[in-house]
Amino acid sequence: MTQSRLDLAFPDGHPGGEVLFIGATAAEDLSPLLLQHLTIVQGHVADHDGLAARGFRVAPSADGTFDAAIVRLPRAKEAARARLALAAAHLAPGAPLWVDGQKTDGADAILKELRALAPVTDVISKAHGKIFRLTLPPEGLPEAWQARAREVAPGFVTLPGVFSADHVDPGSRMLADHLPPKLPTRIVDLGAGWGWLSAQALARAGVTELHLVEADHAALTSARRNVTDPRARFHWADARDFTLKEPVNGVIMNPPFHAGREADPRLGAAFIATAARLLTGAGKLWMVANRHLPYEQVLAQHFGQVHEIAGDTRFKVIEASAAGKGSATTRKAGRR
Repeated sequence: MTQSRLDLAFPDGHPGGEVLFIGATAAEDLSPLLLQHLTIVQGHVADHDGLAARGFRVAPSADGTFDAAIVRLPRAKEAARARLALAAAHLAPGAPLWVDGQKTDGADAILKELRALAPVTDVISKAHGKIFRLTLPPEGLPEAWQARAREVAPGFVTLPGVFSADHVDPGSRMLADHLPPKLPTRIVDLGAGWGWLSAQALARAGVTELHLVEADHAALTSARRNVTDPRARFHWADARDFTLKEPVNGVIMNPPFHAGREADPRLGAAFIATAARLLTGAGKLWMVANRHLPYEQVLAQHFGQVHEIAGDTRFKVIEASAAGKGSATTRKAGRR
């Protein structure tokens, strides 16, 4: 869908000069743009690595000055404004800023906002979205649009666009409330976000090392500010294929279950598989999930013991142990 809009916006191919593209994803066709004159800003590690594997110049942040920019709008308005402000800060004077997004991600609302600030031309509607060209005013975009950390809990800051950017997630809070007073020595927090749950685990007795694994660079940047304990280790990585040299004896997690707007329980299932792979046989997993998500069967495939230890109508907290002794292991052994 997005590719058709790029084709229409750039019928003659690359718009010329060095182009900055904020938010391009690994799977999309970027053929209207010249690889050697394109720099992509992508903060999600899977998309970042996928683009890099295709030969694109890609980084989690922008650097330098560009002759044109394209911004892909995210769903969150504050994050969209921050992307636009970032692009504007790296454009040469008079350089065009192209804005692309789905209607469901607020493209019409952003278009209306920008029309009140600067000239907008070349508005193209296609595939339930819009792409349009913005000529920046001399003063640029409002200073308030710039990405700024904000405190959402005592001692904790977030950046625009991260998960649960304006409050402590209630699922994470429930999980923290039901962690044991003493935890295993080596812990991994899969999908650590901006670090609140990791900080609660580090406040328990027993922990000597805690690995925060997070795919969103902005969230991990916030976590580095929020968790200054020397026992913390930070990994910008996809939890679904994360590995360590040595196994750990504890995993905590509040796994995501959405890919874009669509619910996808396979994400949580992949986190469960990673947890089982990281743990020793005597290690334990503590996780929280929305009540309706069908994770019990997946847990039983990877763990010999699975128990719900807390919950309400919205969430369930599960403790699992005996990694590698679930039904999947039994079936595999029986086929030999």
